[in-house]
Amino acid sequence: MAHQSLYRAHRPSTFRDVIGQEQVTIPLAEAVKAKKVGHAYLFSGSRGLGKTSVARILAREIGCTERDLYELDAASNNSVDDIRALTEGAYTLPFESPYKVYILDEVHMLSKSAWNAFLKTLEEPPAYVVFILATTELDKVPETVLSRCQVFEFKKPTRAIVGKMLIAVAKKEGHTLEKDAADLVAMLAEGSYRDALSILQKALGAGQVDITREMVATVTGAPRTAHVHALLDALAKGDRAQALATIEDVARADVDMKTFLSLVLEALRTTLLIRYAPELRERYQETLGSDEYAALELAAKEKGITHDTMLAFLTAADRIRYAPIPALPLELAVLELFPA
Repeated sequence: MAHQSLYRAHRPSTFRDVIGQEQVTIPLAEAVKAKKVGHAYLFSGSRGLGKTSVARILAREIGCTERDLYELDAASNNSVDDIRALTEGAYTLPFESPYKVYILDEVHMLSKSAWNAFLKTLEEPPAYVVFILATTELDKVPETVLSRCQVFEFKKPTRAIVGKMLIAVAKKEGHTLEKDAADLVAMLAEGSYRDALSILQKALGAGQVDITREMVATVTGAPRTAHVHALLDALAKGDRAQALATIEDVARADVDMKTFLSLVLEALRTTLLIRYAPELRERYQETLGSDEYAALELAAKEKGITHDTMLAFLTAADRIRYAPIPALPLELAVLELFPA
């Protein structure tokens, strides 16, 4: 039997279990409690935020069983015939529930003719039907559809929220996930709970009880902390040759340069805050850990890292999306900071 993914195993089963989406779950729970269920909802937000999970929870909360729950992937069922079949089925009574619930994922993929076929049913469905539409691209959903739905926007969680969730899941799975390892996973996931749990599963697959940041870096191909610290040290000391050599080492290690640049920017930002905002030092000592804080504090004492350093690497972040050689924007940043 295939092992169940962490995302499925730890999928929330109640509104209370959903993390970081109170702007969605609280009003939905109140509507269910007051028995004021709408006939059409639209959930928007980037991938992996729990839109489908919340749709299933809402269906359960209003008494819909699996026999009366229908899910459709609009990305692959987007024709007018697909929607006509759905709307025809909507007019048959539920098998055993007070409601029939239709969950349509990625609805922005529906064709124009499919939307036209859907509009009348969406506006005036049978009293026992609830439509829950989900999309990652709200701007592609027609205004005529938006006006017929209650729209809820799912927000990307902070890295701290994702990290806390990951530590809790790892504990349930019998592992200890170090905080800086959780932070790295959360950063790599870019705000997606699903991606974060997929990365965690890969790390747990290494077979170790204690999951460290270096282990996460190894299984994901993420930059190692030592590379970030080496570049930071070179920038702090104004050592152009060492900075360029470090970037070359990272490139040769076949590391994702965009991820490396994100970590460098974060380290630069924290270094400047440690230098110029003494009241934050205690907080960073707690959140970064002693080794990481010591490295950044040392860089903060040098005069090489300034707001110009941050600006140069921010420019590199803008350029890296179009660079034919991923390392080139970082190398240009170093050369601009320390010209010959």
